[in-house]
Amino acid sequence: MTPPPVPATGKGFSETIAGQSAASRFLLVWDAPNMDMGLGAILGGRPTAAHRPRFDALGRWLLQRTAEISGHTADSEAPRRVEPEATVFTNIVPGSADVVRPWVDALRNVGYAVFAKPKLSDDSDVDADMLDHIELRRHTVGLAGLIVASADGQAFREPLLDVVSDGIPVTVIGFREHASWALTTEELEFVDLEDIPAVFREPLPRIGLDSLPDDGAWLTPFRPLQALLH
Repeated sequence: MTPPPVPATGKGFSETIAGQSAASRFLLVWDAPNMDMGLGAILGGRPTAAHRPRFDALGRWLLQRTAEISGHTADSEAPRRVEPEATVFTNIVPGSADVVRPWVDALRNVGYAVFAKPKLSDDSDVDADMLDHIELRRHTVGLAGLIVASADGQAFREPLLDVVSDGIPVTVIGFREHASWALTTEELEFVDLEDIPAVFREPLPRIGLDSLPDDGAWLTPFRPLQALLH
């Protein structure tokens, strides 16, 4: 069995993120605002430590996927040089830097690059930045595979299908309750975040319409009613 590649460190990691390395990428892009919203809807509030995603476990999963795709070459070809690249895109609300900094530093310490953008208005999201980064890698070093963690089908469905049309495998990570667009699109692989080994320390308290207890269950609102006023 091919061992997983060793995460890039130091100068090598800088070259990977800067695009200076010529190796094609198995690229993970994580839409932090969208994934946080989905997790909060499932939990009915802010996650505790037991229900926060473990990015080290996600990173090991990405390394294994990279090792698997690196071995998929024709018999007459040398093995492809594929490097994993894990990126997190997030908004920073003004005044929250001290609260968010430990999380950002922890991600960088594990081996993730973080793109942080001030949340100055409703239009200050990171969707366009994620798509720009995907296109940059696609048309420079090239993509051996792409993983997008987001439930935002409006922003990502058509661009991801365009990537698939180039013969690049695309996986969507999310929560099945909020990603019907990915579940029903045959060209895309969907992986529920909770199905990735050890990403959560404890099972999420998930209740769906197809798994209701006999005595019924409350399904909490995705948004507060007061949001209608904004």
